[in-house]
Amino acid sequence: MASCTLFPTILAFLLCSSAVVVVVESGIGVNWGTLSLHRLSPETVVNLLKDNKISKVKLFDTDPYSLKALMGSGIEVMVGIPNDMLSALSSSSAASDLWVSQNVSRYMVKGGVNIKYVAVGNEPFLTSYSGQYQSYVVPAMMNIQQSLAKANLAGMIKLVVPCNADAYESSLPSQGAFRPELTQIMTQLVTFLNSNGSPFIVNIYPFLSLIGSSDFPQDYAFFGGTTHSVMDGPNVYSNAFDGNFDTLVAALGKLGFGQMPIVVGEVGWPTDGALSANLSAAKAFNQGLVNHVLGNKGTPLRPGVPPMDVYLFSLFDEGAKSVLPGNFERHWGIFSFDGQAKYSLNLGNGLLKNAKDVQYLPSRWCVVNPSQDLSGVTDHFKIACSYADCTTLNYGGSCNGIGAKGNISYAFNSYYQFRKQNPQSCEFDGLGMVTFLDPSVGDCRFLVGVEDASANSSGFSLGSGETIFALVILWGLNIFLM
Repeated sequence: MASCTLFPTILAFLLCSSAVVVVVESGIGVNWGTLSLHRLSPETVVNLLKDNKISKVKLFDTDPYSLKALMGSGIEVMVGIPNDMLSALSSSSAASDLWVSQNVSRYMVKGGVNIKYVAVGNEPFLTSYSGQYQSYVVPAMMNIQQSLAKANLAGMIKLVVPCNADAYESSLPSQGAFRPELTQIMTQLVTFLNSNGSPFIVNIYPFLSLIGSSDFPQDYAFFGGTTHSVMDGPNVYSNAFDGNFDTLVAALGKLGFGQMPIVVGEVGWPTDGALSANLSAAKAFNQGLVNHVLGNKGTPLRPGVPPMDVYLFSLFDEGAKSVLPGNFERHWGIFSFDGQAKYSLNLGNGLLKNAKDVQYLPSRWCVVNPSQDLSGVTDHFKIACSYADCTTLNYGGSCNGIGAKGNISYAFNSYYQFRKQNPQSCEFDGLGMVTFLDPSVGDCRFLVGVEDASANSSGFSLGSGETIFALVILWGLNIFLM
């Protein structure tokens, strides 16, 4: 944990600033993650954003292909600095100067990218990180701020730190407080944010609260009313989002910044991979959220003042994400990987429109050959699912009930599409065969991949970290073959 004594002069100056109250019309943006096995071209994605009048997008890095496609679009962009870069940026002004030059300045030109925020880390105070990034956050922000000033961009770009909601805690919203071990660094952080007119960014996930506790009332996770309201003095909470949000408001108030503007950096509901993750629940939650925010209802502690902005998580499903938190991690998208709206959703500009001019691979699938002896299929199944995404086959998934042969075909086809329909990828020692008849069953969709976005920006290279994640899921795959 960083000590206040490291920054006595700066903190003394910052603490003299009074709380800044910023009231603006709330906007609905989206998180654009790129951990996909089948990536659309960035140009197709930007056109999708524009067609749906989505004017704010949050990235998790500074992917040059995404940023190039965003040039001239006018879309407001938040770029991100990964946690593993914080150490270097906190200890070297030269490193921060170089980062700003390569990832910000080059795009801030006439007809360039409308970068409004730089996110310094992503949930760096997460409990599971055991404090490994804490001491780097504020020094990295200081260095990046100085680098932006050198580039004459400090007045145009705000630094922020997206925080997980586990940074604060309380049994009732009005008693909210940051975790004791974070009090000092949060004081530094919010003082810095306030002095620069930056909002506090928090990620709120009622879905995770629901699946994390058998005692959590399901209707309290949504916005349609509940029989399990939370009474907090004169305030009544009928949904988990407002309760969580106001817990943060109270925590900020305890540090003297009760009026700090708040942006919700991530919020959403997955559509697959768990019993509570389905299309109807995702539609109900996301539409309820949008209506709640755009209706300017605010919360009991901030009546009539909704979050400054809200970024839905996520734009697309991401089939290459880690499944360690749960199989649902790959299914947060309001659009499927190919830019097709999963359900009707109005973000304030009409119902979602599908991506145009998507270049699909030919309409063919790889399935199990019914004439073959399948006694040796287990290893092939495991290998296919260690590379491709088979999470919908799990209990609670949309493809969970298609039977043993259906499971094998799903795995074979997922691998076949991942390999861009390479003929050899459907061999499986003679157990696979290509078919031109769509094998999809009910809600279980057998996908057809999309053409490479480009030689450099599409596809997915299985690195060491992803290999570990792939191996982790193998232990449970035998149940699909029984």
